[in-house]
Amino acid sequence: MFNLINKIKNKLSRNSAFRYDYQLFEQLNDGRFVLNKKDFFPCLVDSTVSTVFDPHYIYHPAWAVRILAQTKPVKHIDISSTLNFCAIVSAFVPVKFYDFRPAKLNLTNLSSEKADLTNLPFPNGSINSLSCMHTVEHVGLGRYGDPIDPIGDLKAINELKRVLAKGGDLLFVVPVGEPKIMFNAHRIYSYNQVVQYFAGLKLKQFSLVTDSGDFLSDVSSELVAKQNYGCGCFWFKRE
Repeated sequence: MFNLINKIKNKLSRNSAFRYDYQLFEQLNDGRFVLNKKDFFPCLVDSTVSTVFDPHYIYHPAWAVRILAQTKPVKHIDISSTLNFCAIVSAFVPVKFYDFRPAKLNLTNLSSEKADLTNLPFPNGSINSLSCMHTVEHVGLGRYGDPIDPIGDLKAINELKRVLAKGGDLLFVVPVGEPKIMFNAHRIYSYNQVVQYFAGLKLKQFSLVTDSGDFLSDVSSELVAKQNYGCGCFWFKRE
């Protein structure tokens, strides 16, 4: 019966499939809930063969969490990465989240404060565990209400380098591929640009989310250069 219904639905448009499902559900409804057309909330694109996800925002936080599980910091400082990452990490490591637009969070081991990435409120060499992921590519483009500044990203990178302690770890993520600005969304960097900008730090590990959504480690800069909008995951360490 289930296979027959799917065969019928596959031949219908999304709207028609929705109406078919509703009529079938209406016939089979056991009456436990109110069913009324005024409460329609059509979700028309979720019936897929496999679960759809954004490879950038699934893989890079997973990559970072695994590193923190390995390094086991006493506390972790994050600058404007995805809040999902900070919320998960705070379950086992105290996290302080800083952003140009602070978030109203209510979780134990997690706090949020306002900070300008181009002028961080930390002393030199004071942070042992630091992350800034899918963030720097936006700095200076005005997208998030920050001032227009063509070298805002370089100022931000210099601040990350300045505050990282000796022996400290920095998890840094940006789009990679052919260098360009997709104004006002983001910049895309080459592998060599990022490594050059962080001169003085050791690149301990590099991973890549490719345009096709694959997550790869220990890849060549040549493969990075072939990406249109890859996700470069750089684990730097100050020795």
